[in-house]
Amino acid sequence: MRILIAILGGFLLSTSAAAQPEGQADFRTESHLIWTEAQIQQLQQLVDARASEGLENCSISDFSQPNSASDPYRRSRLASVAADELMRAYLEGCSPASARAKWHISSDDRYIDTQQLLLKALVRNDLTGYFDALRPRNPHYQALRAAYRTETDAEKRATLAVNMERWRWMRLAMGVKYLLVNAASFEVTLWEDDTKIKSWPVIVGKTKSPTPIFEATVSGVVLNPWWEIPTSIVAEGIGSMVRNNPAAARRKGYVVQNGRYRQRPGPGNALGQMKLVMPNPYSVYLHDTPNKNLFAETVRTFSHGCIRVGGAIDLDKTLLEGSVTAEQIDEILASRKTTKLSLSKPIPIYVAYFTAEGADDGTIRYYPDVYKRDHLELAQQDEPRTDCAA
Repeated sequence: MRILIAILGGFLLSTSAAAQPEGQADFRTESHLIWTEAQIQQLQQLVDARASEGLENCSISDFSQPNSASDPYRRSRLASVAADELMRAYLEGCSPASARAKWHISSDDRYIDTQQLLLKALVRNDLTGYFDALRPRNPHYQALRAAYRTETDAEKRATLAVNMERWRWMRLAMGVKYLLVNAASFEVTLWEDDTKIKSWPVIVGKTKSPTPIFEATVSGVVLNPWWEIPTSIVAEGIGSMVRNNPAAARRKGYVVQNGRYRQRPGPGNALGQMKLVMPNPYSVYLHDTPNKNLFAETVRTFSHGCIRVGGAIDLDKTLLEGSVTAEQIDEILASRKTTKLSLSKPIPIYVAYFTAEGADDGTIRYYPDVYKRDHLELAQQDEPRTDCAA
């Protein structure tokens, strides 16, 4: 919550009602806040402009009722209700809950004290600044918003609007440093202070086993990992190989220990030389792969749901910088001993799905909707079981 306060800090500064400049809201009591006519007009402009935010379908209560003009208290109450509805639209969008059925990234935006923020915005006479502070901070959202204002192609506008809405489903405060996987662009990016630090290509789940949308915390890295083989993948052929051709199974590193099918660390291990420690309900994680040739493909939907990383060891070294040296990592890899290393500070990771995002040159990049998720009405469909494999 302290991070949210920092983001909206300008509106949490103490302001004395006794020292308020002329034309600002009149505080009789917090429950009897009187909006000025200029502030009501400013709110109306913001409501009218919500279409430029992709929020044209959001319903906002009417606060310009003629019979309220002679009652400033009633009119102010109506304006406060409308402002709160618009604030919620800025923070969380207006899609029905069913549209977010597959979006397993929670938001703590509901804990923001919107009433207190609104009071301070009014006393500072800066409603526009207040709403500006409620928009997603990531530059990709800013690029989508700018493009939406000028785009005339209906299909592209629809794509931009869907992806702007997805950004509103993310946390307003995503963390000072975080990883963001975009399954639609086949990329994982490290961000710090909402600035892109570095990116790596990824391979994600097949259309029959799509990578889920979720959040987790990365606390460390496992080098030279064992692969705990999921039952569904054992049934695809590994179990038969172990039973009927044990010599071939041994060459590939497959063993059965205490009833579990596993694969030893080594160059042919399905997880490659590393995996991130990021516990989550889906048993999905980022890992290396021995099949590096697949990164040459444009559309990279080849896994059972987990996320294979191109340049995985470079990702490790980047995340472990300051706590473990690159030379130490290389020594551990050469030893082939399974070793768990902790990050100096855990960071959040968001596995999301954006079919449009801002490019470094200021344009918008559009990606194929490989999972057919852009139509929000599909969100209620059951999600296939996800198993991790190479």
